Amino acid sequence: HPSYCHRSSIQQLELPQRKAALIVPAFETLHYRLTFPKSKAELLSMLDMGSLYTFRYHVWPKGHAPTDYAKWRTATVPYRVAWQPDFEPYVVVRRDCPKYDQRFVGFGWNKVSHIMELDAQEYELLVLPNAFMIHMPHAPSFDISKFRLSAGYRGCLQTLREEFHQDLSRRYGAAALKYLTAERSL
Repeated sequence: HPSYCHRSSIQQLELPQRKAALIVPAFETLHYRLTFPKSKAELLSMLDMGSLYTFRYHVWPKGHAPTDYAKWRTATVPYRVAWQPDFEPYVVVRRDCPKYDQRFVGFGWNKVSHIMELDAQEYELLVLPNAFMIHMPHAPSFDISKFRLSAGYRGCLQTLREEFHQDLSRRYGAAALKYLTAERSL
């Protein structure tokens, strides 16, 4: 039974004893109707045929590239990945993890800042080898339209990002410097 397999493999990770964020690899389709794959093998075959893509491959590859999809194809056990700038995977975490930063409502930087904080708190970023999700096409949100059309919106987001970096530096000291350095080198 597949859900039992996932549950037992997750239980083996002993999450109550460790700080980990379980990454669910994300894919997307450009088709409005899709028969959801029943297995990883079926998903890989759809990927190879071009009916699925790794999430945001065409528009924002660095958001999910650290998931290391090439490794995921053959992985049978969870594997650890390193934080990289703009990484915004979908994660499963324990309820007592850091909350999303409420400054980032609307479009932009909500998942990025959350993963950054998890990394700053030394959470392991573990990719699940047999889990996946598929993003379906939909109309652009009101907030992404505002982001694209309004220089003011983008300016506000930049200010909030800078504030967030300062807060990370205050809370985590020198360990948080890598986030700012990475940001400046982009």
